[in-house]
Amino acid sequence: MRPLARRRLGKAALNTAGVLVFLVAIFPVYWMVSTAFKANDQIFTTDFIPFPTHFTFEHITRVLTEGVAEHSIWLYMRNSAIVALGTVVIGAVFALLSATAVARFRFKGRTAFLALLLVAQMIPAEALVIPLFLGVKRLGLYDQLLGLIVTQVALTLPFGIWMLRTFVAAVPKSLEEAAWIDGASRFTTFWKVLFPLVAPGLVATSIFSFITAWNELIMALYLISDPTKYTMPVALQYFFGQKGTDWGAIMASSTMMTIPVVIFFLVVQRRMVSGLVAGAVKG
Repeated sequence: MRPLARRRLGKAALNTAGVLVFLVAIFPVYWMVSTAFKANDQIFTTDFIPFPTHFTFEHITRVLTEGVAEHSIWLYMRNSAIVALGTVVIGAVFALLSATAVARFRFKGRTAFLALLLVAQMIPAEALVIPLFLGVKRLGLYDQLLGLIVTQVALTLPFGIWMLRTFVAAVPKSLEEAAWIDGASRFTTFWKVLFPLVAPGLVATSIFSFITAWNELIMALYLISDPTKYTMPVALQYFFGQKGTDWGAIMASSTMMTIPVVIFFLVVQRRMVSGLVAGAVKG
C-alpha cells in the first residue's frame, strides 16, 4: 500500500472512531430529550422507539405548572444557579491567586502543597460528607445556600489550582519584567499582562466548577433541609416514589436542567477563544 493511501486510510479510521465515540457520548442526551416528548404509552413499553411518534408537551407542561414537592421548578433552578455561579466566581478568584503564587514564587512546603492537591482529588466526595457537614455546622452555614457554595468551592478548588498553575507557569516571566521596566505596578502587570494570557485556563476551570456545582446531589442532600432551598438534583428525587417512577417528568426536568449548562458553555467559550487570540498577540 502506498504511503499516501495508508495515511488516508488511517485518517478515515480515526474519523470513524471519532464519530462512533461522539454517537456513544451523545446517545444518553438524545434519549433523555426524546423521552421528555414521548407519551406515557411509548415510555412504558418493551419496544424500542427511537423517535416519539406522538409528540407531546405533557410532561414539560406538567412540571412547569404543578412544580415539584409543592414548589415551582423555577425556585429550584434559581437555587442551583446561585450555587453554581457562586462557586464559579469565588473558586475562580481563589484558584487564580493560589495558582499564581505556586507558579511564580518558591516557598517552603510548595511541593507538599502541590502533592496535597493531588491527594485531595483522589478522595471521593462521599468520604468528605461528615467533616464538611461538621465544618458547615460550626460556621453557622447549615441549611443555607452559602454553606453549599463554600462546600463546592472546597471540592473544586484543588483541580482549579492545579490546572491554572500550568497556564501561569507557561507565561514567560520576561513579559512581566518588561511591564515592570515600563513602570507598571504588580497589580497592573497581573491584570493587564498575566490575566489575559491565563483567561482560557480560567474559563476551562469555570466550566468544570459550574457543571460540578450544578449537578451536585450528595452535599445538597446533607447540608440543606429546607425544601425552599433545594437545588434541582435534590428536587428530582421526588419523582422516585413508592408507587413508581415518573420517567416522563424526570426526563422533562432533566432536559430543562441541561439548558442552563449549555447556555453557560456557549457564553464562556467565546471568552475562551478571545483569550486565546489575546494570548497569541501579546505573546
